[in-house]
Amino acid sequence: MAKAKKRKPDFSKPKPVKNENIEPESSDSELRDSENQDLKSKDLESAESESLQDDSDDWTLSDTIDAEEREEAAASGFSKNKYYINLPLVVIAGRPNVGKSTLFNRFMKKRLAIVDPTPGVTRDPVEATAFISGKPVRLVDTGGYKLDRDPTSRESEMDELVVEKSVEMIKKADKILLLLEAGVITGEDEEFIHFLRPYWNKLIVAVNKCEGGKGEDVSWNYLKYGFKDLLFISADHGDHITELAKKLTDGLDFSKVEEGSENDRPIKIAILGKPNTGKSTLSNRLTHTEKSIVSDYAGTTRDVVESEFTYGGRNFEIMDTAGIRRKKKVKENVEYYSVNRAIKTLDKCDVVFLMIDSQEGLSDQDKKICSLAYERGRGIILILNKWDTQEQSRKTLKNATEYIKIMFGQMNWAPIMPLSALKGEGIKDLMNKAIELYTQLTRKVETSALNKALAGWLFHYPPPASKSIHFKIRYMTQTSTNPVSFRIFCTSPDNVPESYVTYLKNSIRKDLGFDQIPIELNLKPSRQKWENRFDSQRSDS
Repeated sequence: MAKAKKRKPDFSKPKPVKNENIEPESSDSELRDSENQDLKSKDLESAESESLQDDSDDWTLSDTIDAEEREEAAASGFSKNKYYINLPLVVIAGRPNVGKSTLFNRFMKKRLAIVDPTPGVTRDPVEATAFISGKPVRLVDTGGYKLDRDPTSRESEMDELVVEKSVEMIKKADKILLLLEAGVITGEDEEFIHFLRPYWNKLIVAVNKCEGGKGEDVSWNYLKYGFKDLLFISADHGDHITELAKKLTDGLDFSKVEEGSENDRPIKIAILGKPNTGKSTLSNRLTHTEKSIVSDYAGTTRDVVESEFTYGGRNFEIMDTAGIRRKKKVKENVEYYSVNRAIKTLDKCDVVFLMIDSQEGLSDQDKKICSLAYERGRGIILILNKWDTQEQSRKTLKNATEYIKIMFGQMNWAPIMPLSALKGEGIKDLMNKAIELYTQLTRKVETSALNKALAGWLFHYPPPASKSIHFKIRYMTQTSTNPVSFRIFCTSPDNVPESYVTYLKNSIRKDLGFDQIPIELNLKPSRQKWENRFDSQRSDS
Protein backbone atom coordinates (compact mmCIF):
# COMPACT_ATOMS: atom_id res chain seq x y z
CA MET A 1 0.00 0.00 0.00
CA ALA A 2 1.45 3.36 -0.99
CA LYS A 3 2.26 5.74 1.81
CA ALA A 4 0.22 8.91 2.09
CA LYS A 5 2.08 11.93 0.84
CA LYS A 6 3.40 14.02 3.71
CA ARG A 7 1.78 17.42 3.84
CA LYS A 8 4.19 20.32 3.44
CA PRO A 9 3.89 22.53 6.54
CA ASP A 10 3.12 26.25 6.43
CA PHE A 11 6.28 27.97 7.65
CA SER A 12 4.30 30.95 9.00
CA LYS A 13 2.48 28.97 11.70
CA PRO A 14 3.68 27.48 15.02
CA LYS A 15 4.65 23.84 15.39
CA PRO A 16 1.53 21.66 15.75
CA VAL A 17 0.60 19.41 18.66
CA LYS A 18 -1.73 16.51 17.83
CA ASN A 19 -5.26 15.82 19.12
CA GLU A 20 -6.17 19.30 20.25
CA ASN A 21 -8.61 20.58 17.64
CA ILE A 22 -10.47 23.74 18.51
CA GLU A 23 -13.61 25.00 16.79
CA PRO A 24 -13.66 28.78 16.11
CA GLU A 25 -16.49 30.60 17.89
CA SER A 26 -18.70 33.34 16.51
CA SER A 27 -18.73 36.15 19.08
CA ASP A 28 -15.98 38.76 19.19
CA SER A 29 -14.62 37.92 22.65
CA GLU A 30 -14.88 34.17 22.03
CA LEU A 31 -13.04 34.59 18.73
CA ARG A 32 -10.10 36.17 20.51
CA ASP A 33 -10.15 33.51 23.24
CA SER A 34 -10.14 30.74 20.67
CA GLU A 35 -7.27 32.56 18.90
CA ASN A 36 -5.14 32.37 22.03
CA GLN A 37 -6.18 28.78 22.81
CA ASP A 38 -5.45 27.77 19.24
CA LEU A 39 -1.95 29.16 19.42
CA LYS A 40 -1.25 27.37 22.67
CA SER A 41 -2.33 24.04 21.17
CA LYS A 42 -0.40 24.84 17.95
CA ASP A 43 -2.45 22.35 15.93
CA LEU A 44 -1.68 22.86 12.25
CA GLU A 45 -5.18 22.21 10.95
CA SER A 46 -7.01 24.41 13.46
CA ALA A 47 -4.34 27.11 13.17
CA GLU A 48 -4.83 27.18 9.41
CA SER A 49 -8.61 27.55 9.70
CA GLU A 50 -8.14 30.23 12.37
CA SER A 51 -5.85 32.15 10.04
CA LEU A 52 -8.39 32.03 7.25
CA GLN A 53 -11.25 33.15 9.51
CA ASP A 54 -9.71 35.66 11.89
CA ASP A 55 -7.37 37.35 9.43
CA SER A 56 -9.87 37.46 6.59
CA ASP A 57 -11.16 40.72 5.24
CA ASP A 58 -14.60 39.10 5.35
CA TRP A 59 -14.47 39.07 9.16
CA THR A 60 -17.07 41.65 10.15
CA LEU A 61 -18.69 42.99 13.29
CA SER A 62 -22.23 42.96 12.00
CA ASP A 63 -23.75 44.02 15.33
CA THR A 64 -22.24 47.49 14.85
CA ILE A 65 -24.11 48.06 11.60
CA ASP A 66 -27.71 48.87 12.56
CA ALA A 67 -30.48 50.51 10.56
CA GLU A 68 -29.75 53.93 12.01
CA GLU A 69 -26.12 53.81 10.90
CA ARG A 70 -27.11 52.79 7.37
CA GLU A 71 -29.48 55.74 7.18
CA GLU A 72 -26.70 58.10 8.33
CA ALA A 73 -24.33 56.69 5.70
CA ALA A 74 -26.90 57.36 2.98
CA ALA A 75 -27.63 60.85 4.31
CA SER A 76 -23.93 61.81 4.53
CA GLY A 77 -23.43 61.45 0.78
CA PHE A 78 -20.31 59.28 1.16
CA SER A 79 -19.87 55.80 -0.28
CA LYS A 80 -17.58 53.02 0.88
CA ASN A 81 -16.98 52.07 -2.74
CA LYS A 82 -15.28 55.39 -3.49
CA TYR A 83 -11.80 56.69 -2.69
CA TYR A 84 -11.52 59.92 -0.66
CA ILE A 85 -8.63 62.29 0.08
CA ASN A 86 -8.01 65.01 2.70
CA LEU A 87 -9.71 63.03 5.46
CA PRO A 88 -9.81 64.25 9.09
CA LEU A 89 -7.45 62.38 11.45
CA VAL A 90 -8.84 60.58 14.52
CA VAL A 91 -6.32 59.07 16.96
CA ILE A 92 -7.09 56.45 19.63
CA ALA A 93 -4.75 56.91 22.61
CA GLY A 94 -4.34 55.58 26.14
CA ARG A 95 -2.14 53.50 28.39
CA PRO A 96 -1.31 49.87 27.45
CA ASN A 97 -3.96 47.16 27.50
CA VAL A 98 -7.09 49.34 27.76
CA GLY A 99 -8.53 47.96 24.49
CA LYS A 100 -7.36 50.47 21.87
CA SER A 101 -6.68 47.83 19.20
CA THR A 102 -9.99 46.08 19.91
CA LEU A 103 -11.84 49.39 19.45
CA PHE A 104 -9.85 50.13 16.29
CA ASN A 105 -10.86 46.76 14.85
CA ARG A 106 -14.45 47.42 15.93
CA PHE A 107 -14.57 50.65 13.89
CA MET A 108 -12.76 49.03 10.96
CA LYS A 109 -15.12 46.02 11.13
CA LYS A 110 -12.21 43.66 10.51
CA ARG A 111 -9.04 42.53 12.26
CA LEU A 112 -6.22 44.89 11.32
CA ALA A 113 -4.50 45.63 14.64
CA ILE A 114 -3.18 42.69 16.68
CA VAL A 115 -5.18 42.05 19.86
CA ASP A 116 -3.54 40.11 22.70
CA PRO A 117 -3.70 40.21 26.51
CA THR A 118 0.03 40.99 26.61
CA PRO A 119 0.54 44.72 27.40
CA GLY A 120 2.41 46.75 24.79
CA VAL A 121 1.59 44.61 21.75
CA THR A 122 1.00 47.64 19.48
CA ARG A 123 4.21 49.52 18.70
CA ASP A 124 3.94 51.37 15.42
CA PRO A 125 0.81 53.46 14.80
CA VAL A 126 -1.69 51.44 12.73
CA GLU A 127 -3.55 53.68 10.29
CA ALA A 128 -6.49 53.04 7.96
CA THR A 129 -9.57 54.69 6.46
CA ALA A 130 -12.71 53.96 8.50
CA PHE A 131 -16.35 54.91 7.96
CA ILE A 132 -17.68 56.16 11.30
CA SER A 133 -21.37 57.20 11.38
CA GLY A 134 -21.28 56.89 7.61
CA LYS A 135 -18.41 59.40 7.22
CA PRO A 136 -14.82 58.63 6.14
CA VAL A 137 -12.00 59.42 8.58
CA ARG A 138 -8.38 58.43 8.87
CA LEU A 139 -8.30 56.31 12.04
CA VAL A 140 -5.08 55.59 13.96
CA ASP A 141 -4.40 53.01 16.67
CA THR A 142 -1.38 54.07 18.74
CA GLY A 143 0.93 52.25 21.12
CA GLY A 144 0.23 52.50 24.84
CA TYR A 145 1.58 55.39 26.93
CA LYS A 146 3.77 53.40 29.31
CA LEU A 147 5.11 55.02 32.48
CA ASP A 148 6.62 52.06 34.35
CA ARG A 149 9.82 51.05 32.59
CA ASP A 150 12.92 49.06 33.54
CA PRO A 151 15.88 51.22 32.46
CA THR A 152 18.17 48.18 32.30
CA SER A 153 16.01 46.25 29.79
CA ARG A 154 15.94 46.47 26.02
CA GLU A 155 12.15 46.70 26.20
CA SER A 156 12.53 50.06 27.97
CA GLU A 157 14.26 51.48 24.90
CA MET A 158 11.45 50.13 22.73
CA ASP A 159 8.77 51.61 25.04
CA GLU A 160 10.41 55.03 24.69
CA LEU A 161 10.20 54.80 20.89
CA VAL A 162 6.56 53.67 21.07
CA VAL A 163 5.60 56.68 23.22
CA GLU A 164 7.47 59.00 20.86
CA LYS A 165 5.49 57.74 17.83
CA SER A 166 2.19 57.97 19.73
CA VAL A 167 2.88 61.58 20.74
CA GLU A 168 3.66 62.49 17.10
CA MET A 169 0.25 61.20 15.99
CA ILE A 170 -1.55 62.98 18.85
CA LYS A 171 -0.06 66.32 17.82
CA LYS A 172 -1.36 65.92 14.25
CA ALA A 173 -4.84 64.66 15.23
CA ASP A 174 -8.07 66.52 14.48
CA LYS A 175 -9.76 64.60 17.26
CA ILE A 176 -8.29 62.43 20.04
CA LEU A 177 -10.17 59.52 21.57
CA LEU A 178 -8.75 58.99 25.06
CA LEU A 179 -9.55 55.42 26.05
CA LEU A 180 -9.58 54.62 29.77
CA GLU A 181 -10.29 51.37 31.58
CA ALA A 182 -13.16 50.83 34.03
CA GLY A 183 -11.89 50.49 37.58
CA VAL A 184 -9.20 52.08 39.72
CA ILE A 185 -7.28 55.04 38.25
CA THR A 186 -3.58 54.30 37.72
CA GLY A 187 -0.52 56.53 37.76
CA GLU A 188 -0.12 56.06 34.01
CA ASP A 189 -3.68 57.35 33.50
CA GLU A 190 -2.94 60.49 35.55
CA GLU A 191 0.35 61.11 33.77
CA PHE A 192 -1.21 60.73 30.33
CA ILE A 193 -4.23 62.92 31.18
CA HIS A 194 -1.84 65.64 32.34
CA PHE A 195 0.07 65.34 29.04
CA LEU A 196 -3.16 65.79 27.05
CA ARG A 197 -4.12 69.13 28.69
CA PRO A 198 -2.95 71.23 25.70
CA TYR A 199 -5.26 69.19 23.42
CA TRP A 200 -8.34 69.42 25.68
CA ASN A 201 -10.55 71.05 23.02
CA LYS A 202 -10.29 68.04 20.65
CA LEU A 203 -10.55 65.33 23.29
CA ILE A 204 -13.28 62.67 23.52
CA VAL A 205 -13.12 60.44 26.60
CA ALA A 206 -14.45 56.87 26.71
CA VAL A 207 -14.19 54.29 29.51
CA ASN A 208 -13.81 50.78 28.10
CA LYS A 209 -14.66 47.32 29.48
CA CYS A 210 -18.03 48.46 30.88
CA GLU A 211 -20.02 45.60 29.38
CA GLY A 212 -23.35 45.30 31.14
CA GLY A 213 -22.61 48.38 33.27
CA LYS A 214 -19.63 46.74 34.97
CA GLY A 215 -17.32 49.20 36.75
CA GLU A 216 -19.33 52.32 35.88
CA ASP A 217 -19.83 53.36 39.53
CA VAL A 218 -16.07 53.52 40.17
CA SER A 219 -15.29 55.02 36.76
CA TRP A 220 -17.26 58.22 37.48
CA ASN A 221 -14.17 59.25 39.49
CA TYR A 222 -12.52 60.17 36.17
CA LEU A 223 -14.66 63.32 36.14
CA LYS A 224 -12.42 64.85 38.80
CA TYR A 225 -9.87 65.57 36.05
CA GLY A 226 -12.26 68.06 34.46
CA PHE A 227 -13.73 66.03 31.62
CA LYS A 228 -17.02 67.44 30.31
CA ASP A 229 -18.47 64.04 29.60
CA LEU A 230 -17.72 60.31 29.86
CA LEU A 231 -18.92 57.53 27.58
CA PHE A 232 -19.05 54.02 29.03
CA ILE A 233 -18.44 51.46 26.28
CA SER A 234 -17.35 47.92 25.61
CA ALA A 235 -15.15 47.61 22.51
CA ASP A 236 -15.23 43.84 22.90
CA HIS A 237 -19.02 43.49 23.07
CA GLY A 238 -20.02 46.58 21.07
CA ASP A 239 -21.89 48.38 23.90
CA HIS A 240 -22.62 52.08 23.15
CA ILE A 241 -20.32 52.15 20.10
CA THR A 242 -22.95 54.03 18.07
CA GLU A 243 -23.05 56.87 20.62
CA LEU A 244 -19.25 57.03 20.59
CA ALA A 245 -19.21 57.14 16.78
CA LYS A 246 -21.53 60.17 16.76
CA LYS A 247 -19.34 61.95 19.31
CA LEU A 248 -16.24 61.34 17.21
CA THR A 249 -17.68 62.73 13.97
CA ASP A 250 -19.50 65.71 15.53
CA GLY A 251 -17.41 68.84 14.99
CA LEU A 252 -15.05 67.30 12.43
CA ASP A 253 -14.52 69.34 9.27
CA PHE A 254 -15.49 67.30 6.22
CA SER A 255 -15.58 70.31 3.87
CA LYS A 256 -12.06 69.54 2.58
CA VAL A 257 -12.83 65.89 1.86
CA GLU A 258 -12.78 65.22 -1.88
CA GLU A 259 -13.57 62.20 -3.97
CA GLY A 260 -10.40 60.99 -5.63
CA SER A 261 -10.33 59.98 -9.28
CA GLU A 262 -9.18 56.58 -10.49
CA ASN A 263 -5.74 58.08 -11.09
CA ASP A 264 -5.64 59.20 -7.46
CA ARG A 265 -5.93 55.61 -6.25
CA PRO A 266 -2.54 54.69 -4.80
CA ILE A 267 -0.24 51.98 -6.08
CA LYS A 268 -0.06 49.62 -3.11
CA ILE A 269 3.36 48.28 -2.18
CA ALA A 270 4.03 45.63 0.47
CA ILE A 271 7.52 45.43 1.95
CA LEU A 272 8.25 41.83 2.98
CA GLY A 273 11.27 39.88 4.08
CA LYS A 274 13.05 38.28 6.98
CA PRO A 275 13.57 40.24 10.22
CA ASN A 276 16.20 43.00 10.25
CA THR A 277 16.53 43.37 6.49
CA GLY A 278 15.70 47.10 6.53
CA LYS A 279 11.97 47.08 5.78
CA SER A 280 11.05 49.86 8.23
CA THR A 281 14.08 51.91 7.18
CA LEU A 282 12.91 51.78 3.56
CA SER A 283 9.33 52.67 4.56
CA ASN A 284 10.52 55.73 6.47
CA ARG A 285 12.83 56.74 3.61
CA LEU A 286 10.00 56.60 1.05
CA THR A 287 7.50 58.53 3.21
CA HIS A 288 10.10 61.03 4.52
CA THR A 289 8.85 60.30 8.05
CA GLU A 290 9.86 58.30 11.10
CA LYS A 291 6.49 56.57 11.32
CA SER A 292 7.89 53.05 11.55
CA ILE A 293 10.08 52.30 14.55
CA VAL A 294 13.60 51.35 13.42
CA SER A 295 15.79 49.28 15.71
CA ASP A 296 18.31 46.45 15.46
CA TYR A 297 16.06 44.66 17.96
CA ALA A 298 14.64 41.69 16.00
CA GLY A 299 10.85 41.71 15.68
CA THR A 300 10.42 45.46 16.19
CA THR A 301 7.52 45.73 13.72
CA ARG A 302 4.39 43.79 14.66
CA ASP A 303 1.37 45.33 12.98
CA VAL A 304 1.20 46.28 9.31
CA VAL A 305 2.14 49.97 9.20
CA GLU A 306 0.45 51.74 6.28
CA SER A 307 1.69 55.10 4.98
CA GLU A 308 1.09 57.20 1.89
CA PHE A 309 3.44 59.28 -0.26
CA THR A 310 3.74 60.70 -3.76
CA TYR A 311 6.47 60.04 -6.31
CA GLY A 312 6.59 61.12 -9.95
CA GLY A 313 3.05 62.44 -9.80
CA ARG A 314 1.70 59.05 -8.64
CA ASN A 315 0.18 58.22 -5.26
CA PHE A 316 1.61 55.29 -3.36
CA GLU A 317 0.54 53.36 -0.28
CA ILE A 318 3.35 51.52 1.47
CA MET A 319 2.73 48.60 3.86
CA ASP A 320 5.59 47.93 6.25
CA THR A 321 5.24 44.40 7.62
CA ALA A 322 6.73 42.23 10.34
CA GLY A 323 9.72 40.06 9.50
CA ILE A 324 8.78 36.51 8.50
CA ARG A 325 10.93 33.88 10.17
CA ARG A 326 11.03 30.13 9.63
CA LYS A 327 8.07 28.27 11.09
CA LYS A 328 10.03 26.44 13.76
CA LYS A 329 11.33 29.74 15.15
CA VAL A 330 7.84 31.24 15.60
CA LYS A 331 7.02 30.59 19.26
CA GLU A 332 5.15 33.63 20.61
CA ASN A 333 1.46 34.26 19.93
CA VAL A 334 2.10 37.88 18.94
CA GLU A 335 4.70 36.94 16.33
CA TYR A 336 2.29 34.38 14.90
CA TYR A 337 -0.36 37.05 14.40
CA SER A 338 2.27 39.40 12.93
CA VAL A 339 3.34 36.84 10.35
CA ASN A 340 -0.28 36.14 9.37
CA ARG A 341 -0.96 39.83 8.81
CA ALA A 342 2.26 40.25 6.85
CA ILE A 343 1.24 37.45 4.50
CA LYS A 344 -2.28 38.88 4.27
CA THR A 345 -0.89 42.09 2.70
CA LEU A 346 -0.21 40.02 -0.43
CA ASP A 347 -3.96 39.99 -1.06
CA LYS A 348 -4.10 43.80 -0.98
CA CYS A 349 -0.91 45.00 -2.65
CA ASP A 350 0.03 45.51 -6.29
CA VAL A 351 3.81 45.22 -6.02
CA VAL A 352 6.00 43.41 -3.47
CA PHE A 353 9.37 44.72 -2.37
CA LEU A 354 11.17 41.57 -1.17
CA MET A 355 14.03 42.75 1.03
CA ILE A 356 17.14 40.57 0.87
CA ASP A 357 20.12 41.27 3.10
CA SER A 358 23.00 41.56 0.62
CA GLN A 359 25.41 40.48 3.36
CA GLU A 360 23.60 37.15 3.75
CA GLY A 361 22.34 36.62 0.20
CA LEU A 362 19.27 34.75 -0.99
CA SER A 363 17.87 32.23 1.51
CA ASP A 364 15.23 29.50 1.39
CA GLN A 365 12.95 31.73 3.45
CA ASP A 366 13.18 34.45 0.77
CA LYS A 367 12.14 31.87 -1.83
CA LYS A 368 9.11 30.85 0.23
CA ILE A 369 7.99 34.46 0.66
CA CYS A 370 8.49 35.06 -3.05
CA SER A 371 6.43 32.00 -3.97
CA LEU A 372 3.51 33.33 -1.90
CA ALA A 373 3.59 36.58 -3.88
CA TYR A 374 3.91 34.69 -7.18
CA GLU A 375 0.84 32.56 -6.42
CA ARG A 376 -1.21 35.76 -6.07
CA GLY A 377 0.12 37.25 -9.31
CA ARG A 378 1.83 40.23 -7.66
CA GLY A 379 4.65 42.21 -9.20
CA ILE A 380 7.87 41.32 -7.37
CA ILE A 381 11.10 43.28 -7.03
CA LEU A 382 14.01 41.49 -5.37
CA ILE A 383 15.88 44.19 -3.41
CA LEU A 384 19.49 43.67 -2.36
CA ASN A 385 19.47 45.99 0.64
CA LYS A 386 22.56 47.19 2.54
CA TRP A 387 24.37 47.31 -0.80
CA ASP A 388 26.57 50.06 0.59
CA THR A 389 28.38 47.36 2.61
CA GLN A 390 29.42 45.55 -0.60
CA GLU A 391 32.19 46.33 -3.07
CA GLN A 392 30.86 49.04 -5.38
CA SER A 393 31.61 47.52 -8.79
CA ARG A 394 29.61 46.25 -11.73
CA LYS A 395 31.19 42.84 -11.39
CA THR A 396 29.93 42.47 -7.80
CA LEU A 397 26.38 43.33 -8.83
CA LYS A 398 26.58 41.04 -11.87
CA ASN A 399 27.78 38.12 -9.77
CA ALA A 400 25.06 38.68 -7.14
CA THR A 401 22.35 38.91 -9.83
CA GLU A 402 23.56 35.80 -11.66
CA TYR A 403 23.69 33.84 -8.40
CA ILE A 404 20.05 34.67 -7.62
CA LYS A 405 18.92 33.80 -11.15
CA ILE A 406 20.75 30.44 -10.94
CA MET A 407 19.48 29.59 -7.45
CA PHE A 408 15.97 30.84 -8.18
CA GLY A 409 15.51 30.12 -11.88
CA GLN A 410 11.70 30.15 -11.70
CA MET A 411 11.83 33.88 -10.97
CA ASN A 412 14.37 34.89 -13.60
CA TRP A 413 11.90 37.46 -14.95
CA ALA A 414 11.72 39.36 -11.60
CA PRO A 415 13.88 42.53 -11.52
CA ILE A 416 16.78 42.64 -9.03
CA MET A 417 17.69 46.05 -7.61
CA PRO A 418 20.64 47.07 -5.37
CA LEU A 419 19.68 49.49 -2.61
CA SER A 420 20.85 51.24 0.53
CA ALA A 421 17.69 52.21 2.39
CA LEU A 422 19.80 53.79 5.14
CA LYS A 423 21.62 56.15 2.78
CA GLY A 424 18.83 56.50 0.23
CA GLU A 425 20.93 55.15 -2.64
CA GLY A 426 18.93 53.48 -5.42
CA ILE A 427 15.53 54.82 -4.31
CA LYS A 428 14.82 56.59 -7.61
CA ASP A 429 15.57 53.50 -9.73
CA LEU A 430 13.48 51.36 -7.38
CA MET A 431 10.39 53.59 -7.61
CA ASN A 432 10.68 53.91 -11.38
CA LYS A 433 10.80 50.13 -11.58
CA ALA A 434 7.71 49.85 -9.33
CA ILE A 435 5.77 52.16 -11.68
CA GLU A 436 6.96 50.10 -14.64
CA LEU A 437 5.70 46.88 -13.03
CA TYR A 438 2.34 48.45 -12.16
CA THR A 439 1.96 49.56 -15.78
CA GLN A 440 2.45 45.96 -16.89
CA LEU A 441 0.05 44.65 -14.23
CA THR A 442 -2.74 46.95 -15.43
CA ARG A 443 -2.12 46.55 -19.17
CA LYS A 444 -5.09 45.27 -21.19
CA VAL A 445 -4.47 43.80 -24.66
CA GLU A 446 -7.30 43.77 -27.19
CA THR A 447 -8.50 40.33 -28.20
CA SER A 448 -7.88 41.01 -31.90
CA ALA A 449 -4.25 41.95 -31.22
CA LEU A 450 -3.83 38.88 -29.02
CA ASN A 451 -4.99 36.52 -31.74
CA LYS A 452 -2.79 38.12 -34.37
CA ALA A 453 0.15 37.51 -32.06
CA LEU A 454 -1.07 33.95 -31.36
CA ALA A 455 -1.18 33.19 -35.08
CA GLY A 456 2.44 34.26 -35.39
CA TRP A 457 3.50 32.07 -32.46
CA LEU A 458 1.71 29.05 -33.91
CA PHE A 459 3.35 29.63 -37.29
CA HIS A 460 6.80 30.01 -35.75
CA TYR A 461 6.46 26.91 -33.59
CA PRO A 462 3.49 24.73 -34.66
CA PRO A 463 1.83 22.60 -31.96
CA PRO A 464 3.39 19.12 -31.77
CA ALA A 465 1.23 16.35 -33.20
CA SER A 466 1.37 12.57 -33.12
CA LYS A 467 -1.05 9.63 -33.06
CA SER A 468 -1.37 9.89 -29.27
CA ILE A 469 -1.16 13.69 -28.93
CA HIS A 470 -3.33 15.86 -31.12
CA PHE A 471 -4.91 19.26 -30.41
CA LYS A 472 -5.79 22.51 -32.14
CA ILE A 473 -5.50 25.99 -30.61
CA ARG A 474 -8.48 28.15 -31.53
CA TYR A 475 -8.11 31.60 -30.00
CA MET A 476 -6.98 33.52 -26.87
CA THR A 477 -8.41 36.23 -24.60
CA GLN A 478 -7.12 38.21 -21.63
CA THR A 479 -9.38 37.43 -18.69
CA SER A 480 -8.01 39.83 -16.05
CA THR A 481 -5.48 42.49 -15.14
CA ASN A 482 -3.64 42.78 -11.83
CA PRO A 483 -3.17 39.84 -11.60
CA VAL A 484 -2.67 39.27 -15.32
CA SER A 485 -4.39 36.20 -16.68
CA PHE A 486 -4.98 34.78 -20.17
CA ARG A 487 -7.17 31.97 -21.46
CA ILE A 488 -6.56 29.88 -24.57
CA PHE A 489 -9.42 27.95 -26.14
CA CYS A 490 -8.33 24.71 -27.77
CA THR A 491 -9.39 21.16 -28.51
CA SER A 492 -8.27 18.54 -25.97
CA PRO A 493 -6.52 20.81 -23.42
CA ASP A 494 -5.21 17.76 -21.58
CA ASN A 495 -3.12 16.85 -24.62
CA VAL A 496 -1.22 20.17 -24.68
CA PRO A 497 2.32 19.47 -23.41
CA GLU A 498 3.60 21.57 -20.53
CA SER A 499 6.58 22.56 -22.66
CA TYR A 500 4.25 24.12 -25.24
CA VAL A 501 2.34 26.02 -22.54
CA THR A 502 5.69 27.36 -21.33
CA TYR A 503 6.52 28.44 -24.89
CA LEU A 504 3.23 30.36 -25.13
CA LYS A 505 3.76 32.03 -21.73
CA ASN A 506 7.27 33.10 -22.72
CA SER A 507 5.92 34.46 -26.01
CA ILE A 508 3.32 36.51 -24.14
CA ARG A 509 6.03 37.95 -21.91
CA LYS A 510 8.38 38.74 -24.79
CA ASP A 511 5.98 40.11 -27.40
CA LEU A 512 3.17 41.71 -25.38
CA GLY A 513 5.18 43.60 -22.75
CA PHE A 514 4.65 41.43 -19.66
CA ASP A 515 8.31 40.52 -19.25
CA GLN A 516 8.74 41.50 -15.56
CA ILE A 517 5.57 40.19 -13.88
CA PRO A 518 3.96 36.79 -13.27
CA ILE A 519 1.23 35.78 -15.71
CA GLU A 520 -1.32 32.99 -15.60
CA LEU A 521 -2.30 31.01 -18.68
CA ASN A 522 -5.34 28.70 -18.60
CA LEU A 523 -6.54 26.29 -21.25
CA LYS A 524 -10.23 25.74 -21.93
CA PRO A 525 -11.83 23.23 -24.31
CA SER A 526 -13.45 24.67 -27.45
CA ARG A 527 -14.13 23.40 -30.96
CA GLN A 528 -15.12 26.82 -32.23
CA LYS A 529 -12.82 29.08 -34.19
CA TRP A 530 -12.34 32.62 -32.87
CA GLU A 531 -13.64 34.34 -35.99
CA ASN A 532 -16.82 32.19 -35.99
CA ARG A 533 -17.81 32.61 -32.33
CA PHE A 534 -20.05 35.65 -33.00
CA ASP A 535 -21.94 33.85 -35.78
CA SER A 536 -22.99 31.06 -33.42
CA GLN A 537 -24.10 33.59 -30.80
CA ARG A 538 -26.36 35.33 -33.35
CA SER A 539 -27.85 32.04 -34.51
CA ASP A 540 -28.56 31.01 -30.91
CA SER A 541 -30.42 34.26 -30.28
